[in-house]
Amino acid sequence: MPTHLQAIKKRTNPQRSSRELELEKVPTGIRGLDQVTHGGLPKGRTALICGGPGTGKTLLGFEFLLRGILQFDEPGVCVAFEETAEEMITNMASLGYDLAALIRDKKLAIDYVQVERKQIEETGEYDLEALFIRLRHAIEQVKAKRLLLDTIELLFLGLNDKRLVRSELRRLFHWLKDIGVTAVITAEAGVNSLTRYGMEEYVADCVIILDHRVNEQVSTRRLRVMKYRGSAHGTNEYPFLMDDHGISVVPITSLGLSHSARTERISSGVPSLDAMLAGKGFFRGSSILVTGSAGTGKSSFAAAFADAACARGERALYFAFEESPSQILRNMSSIGIDLNRWLKRGSLKIHAARPTATGLEGHLAVMYQDITDFAPDVVVIDPITNLVSVGDLHSVKGMLTRLIDMLKDHGITALFTNLIIMGDMDDTVVGISSLMDAWLVLRSIEHGVERVRSLNLLKSRGMAHDTAMHTYILSDRGIVIHENRQSISAAQAR
Repeated sequence: MPTHLQAIKKRTNPQRSSRELELEKVPTGIRGLDQVTHGGLPKGRTALICGGPGTGKTLLGFEFLLRGILQFDEPGVCVAFEETAEEMITNMASLGYDLAALIRDKKLAIDYVQVERKQIEETGEYDLEALFIRLRHAIEQVKAKRLLLDTIELLFLGLNDKRLVRSELRRLFHWLKDIGVTAVITAEAGVNSLTRYGMEEYVADCVIILDHRVNEQVSTRRLRVMKYRGSAHGTNEYPFLMDDHGISVVPITSLGLSHSARTERISSGVPSLDAMLAGKGFFRGSSILVTGSAGTGKSSFAAAFADAACARGERALYFAFEESPSQILRNMSSIGIDLNRWLKRGSLKIHAARPTATGLEGHLAVMYQDITDFAPDVVVIDPITNLVSVGDLHSVKGMLTRLIDMLKDHGITALFTNLIIMGDMDDTVVGISSLMDAWLVLRSIEHGVERVRSLNLLKSRGMAHDTAMHTYILSDRGIVIHENRQSISAAQAR
């Protein structure tokens, strides 16, 4: 007769593989969130989304339902305690979702449950059995695989007995797990706890916190997976966007130094600069910094770089923080660079925005979204200096470090311009020169009654390169770098 210990070993079946024991997940379909959660939400279990007003709890929960229907053919049920079905249909229509059509096709069911506080206070009775019956009926009606309860506080409106609330909460979560659907429950943030009752986060298998902060009149939204039973997950705070496409999470903090170094070379767009780089140009996937004072032609070098990429049949994404797309096209045409042709062909995209339009995390989220959608081969950020207006130097450097890591991880060659206002020309305001693979320093030197432009290739890792000072001009045929440097020495001696 087997001992008690032997019986336990037999039941647990120790010979099952680790893959069989892995927690099964369902993808949310929400951009970036599946990467942060390492695959999605726990299948057949309950995930809690909590946060203050306006953080996007309902939107995230509804996107989980709708993307499940549209992308994974998993019907869903929404039980709402705050908004009616008509209000939800109208709200989601602004994002391009036709809920009415999904309801007609029996892919979606919306049940609005009105909880009367007065009725609970008068009768003194509370029982979730009626809710369970409605939930089961709605689930069976559309054969739902996903469920959204929005928001849970209103379900217990009027109950002052905390023990009863906790008991019913635990009962609700256990019932949802037994029914076998993957459930998302939204909850309002509490005062001294994550949620109002301080119990939901302990019962849920996965807890996601949404946060909306305003710093110096600039708002930023962040998401954090605080808890995920049985699964590894990203533990940092991740910025996310809410726009007419729904929610997009930026699943990057710092990706580390695991990216591969490529040996392929690409043109800078300036033949004489390529000559300074052993005639081959920059390494593909590298990060290039162009610094200089106003009027030295930083944007011209950036435009030439983007123009050369498009001429090779590649795609270029240009982030402009100082000039409008029309202004960039006009200015670059004066030096013989026609960027408009690439815009018309769709190989160039210019995203222009004032730095103060959003916070640093918001800019990072927009960049990540554009890079993901456009899939560029090269990226230009012109200039990074303007980002200092929406964050301190430490925050800007941190944001750019994450961006550089992400670009390198995708093998994208990036060129950053940086304005030097005063002081040492071999330094940068943001202080990211050490992160760069190549650094081109531009100067404007007084030479008699005129100013002479000069450049110095301060560094270019992993290759032989010309370190001498050279003069250059911006002509109607582009950027021309001179081979001699006598004029530089003369100008510096004056």
